[in-house]
Amino acid sequence: MGIYQKPGFGRSLNQAWRGLLHTWKTQKHMKLHIVTGICVLCLAWGWQVSSVEWMTLIFAIGCVIGAEVINTAIEIVVDLVEPKFHPLAGLAKDVAAGIVLVSAIQAIAIGIIVFLPRLFHLVSKFL
Repeated sequence: MGIYQKPGFGRSLNQAWRGLLHTWKTQKHMKLHIVTGICVLCLAWGWQVSSVEWMTLIFAIGCVIGAEVINTAIEIVVDLVEPKFHPLAGLAKDVAAGIVLVSAIQAIAIGIIVFLPRLFHLVSKFL
């Protein structure tokens, strides 16, 4: 066996949670994504969305949160490799932030598709 031994499942899971906790503690947008995701799930529960809509909403929320975690990891690596400002380091961070933006736009579009008809129906009751 080589010098490096892969950690067991429990240790790997602990490291993954540590990474998520770091992202939660250091990234204000992660808090926004989590709170927004919880609000969306509460709306979905209240409006009794279909199973397919549940899966789609959960997938969209997971994509946004996952993108934020990837963005954080890329920012950490860029800062490690290039602690001083460098235009390419800045560009790498901008592109990583773009991942989050694209997934957030996708999630908003999904939310509009799922919730807008219900919102129109609710408003039409009061008109």
